[in-house]
Amino acid sequence: MALVALDSLPAQTSQPHQEAAEPSLWPVPLEMRVPFAPTAFPSGAHSYLLYELYLTNFGPVPLPVRRLEVLDANAESTQPLATFLPAQLTTMLQLSGVPTPAAPADRLLLGAGQTAIVFISVAVDRQARLPTRLVHRLRTEDVAVEGAIIGTRHTVLPVLGPPVDGAGWLAADGPSNDPDNHHRRGVLLLGGQAVDSRRYAIDWKQVRDGASFAGDARDVRAYQCYGKDVLAVANGRVVAARDGLPDNIPGHGVSFHPAVPITLQTVAGNSLVLDLGGGHFAHYMHLQPGSVRVKAGDRVRRGQPLARIGNSGDAREPHLHFEVTTSATLLRGEGVPYLIDRYRCQMASEESLEPRRQELPLQDYIVVFGKESPN
Repeated sequence: MALVALDSLPAQTSQPHQEAAEPSLWPVPLEMRVPFAPTAFPSGAHSYLLYELYLTNFGPVPLPVRRLEVLDANAESTQPLATFLPAQLTTMLQLSGVPTPAAPADRLLLGAGQTAIVFISVAVDRQARLPTRLVHRLRTEDVAVEGAIIGTRHTVLPVLGPPVDGAGWLAADGPSNDPDNHHRRGVLLLGGQAVDSRRYAIDWKQVRDGASFAGDARDVRAYQCYGKDVLAVANGRVVAARDGLPDNIPGHGVSFHPAVPITLQTVAGNSLVLDLGGGHFAHYMHLQPGSVRVKAGDRVRRGQPLARIGNSGDAREPHLHFEVTTSATLLRGEGVPYLIDRYRCQMASEESLEPRRQELPLQDYIVVFGKESPN
């Protein structure tokens, strides 16, 4: 496994930006923090930063969120790197402890004592300079608050081989800030801590003529990817392997009836965890029963077949759920970005294939791994 080295930068206090906030007798009782700092990763023409900003209102009255700006913490200029207005914020901000309000304005009202998560995605042109530190400026009705200074290179980016081979691989629910992306909104409270192991996860499905199956949608063997090999993405050591859970009958929504109850112990189905080194762990989930070829403690080499794609655990249809996190324990680590050494891809709305080198596919990219023809 190769590594792209990036400096780790601790958050530091910066001087307030000009025009940052109106004078006030008392500071706004708002806490702003980023529990896990991002690492910029390249894809296409941009570098992306995906992370969560937590807001807590420690005051006795509600605070309306009217505008959020992300700025270069080291720059004197007040020009924001990204600006989010109410129309965008209503899809980005998730209030704690309450159902999503029906009225858009109410979705941006942070109640007394309430916490919210703002799911942030910042795209920077790859030809432009990427700031090493960011600061956030939140505006309410009449004041602005600056805080939550973070670095943009929290960890190294592991360069991996592909987890599957061949053509027509759909990066379903891949990295994006889509509010309907269940990976991106996958924050869980485990062990008294909020984590998102799925921040950069991808559900790899194989499609042909825009469909993931041909024939009976309730037959796992009708799905293009079912039974395909999953591959070691790097030389490493297997730290966990599970087999023996049955496949589900495919079905979505009310048609989904898991073969076994979904718990923290069964949600991943048949699964593997590979230690990549450097505190990074690759997780493979929803594997075919009886297909796991390795056991804990085995050493594997990049490209080695490990198992086959199935439909076990919390899987509505056959696919490979793949993610890289900071923990060997399922769901307990923070999801981190990684790079795939080489592949070809197309956007869902385009037909031509583009060669990519050391990038991470985004949501709904169609990807070709290896030399196989897309036809």
